[in-house]
Amino acid sequence: MSVMFGLHALSAAVWVGGMFFAYMAARPAAAKVLEVPERTTFWRESFARFFPWVWGIVIVLLATGFWLIFGLYGGMGNVGVHVHSMLLLGLIMMAIFAHIVFAPYRRMRQAIDAENWPEAGRRLGQIRMFIGINLLLGLVTIVLGSAGRYW
Repeated sequence: MSVMFGLHALSAAVWVGGMFFAYMAARPAAAKVLEVPERTTFWRESFARFFPWVWGIVIVLLATGFWLIFGLYGGMGNVGVHVHSMLLLGLIMMAIFAHIVFAPYRRMRQAIDAENWPEAGRRLGQIRMFIGINLLLGLVTIVLGSAGRYW
């Protein structure tokens, strides 16, 4: 049981922490010192390294979350509203992540390959917006997971 809780919490921390770093530190720094061709290329390379981790995290979160809900607590009827909320927000985050990967990120990579820098920059802006949304959802989810049972 403690392993499942630990894996679940660690996975959420890595995903949300990665988004926090990208959004609050790396993005402003890259915008300050890199022009659009270098900046979009930097993010293509960064996302190419981070996104496979997120796919793995999604699998771990789903597996550990459902194991805890159904294996430990006996189903959705036996967990609090905070767990229902965490599940809903987590599924929304996963859908947003999939959208990022299969729409603006794919199009940004294509624009970079074609050296269409204005389009690459526009797609990077879309990715930034979706990561910002996911970051907020992730922070709320962490609060629910850590403090929700006390409400």
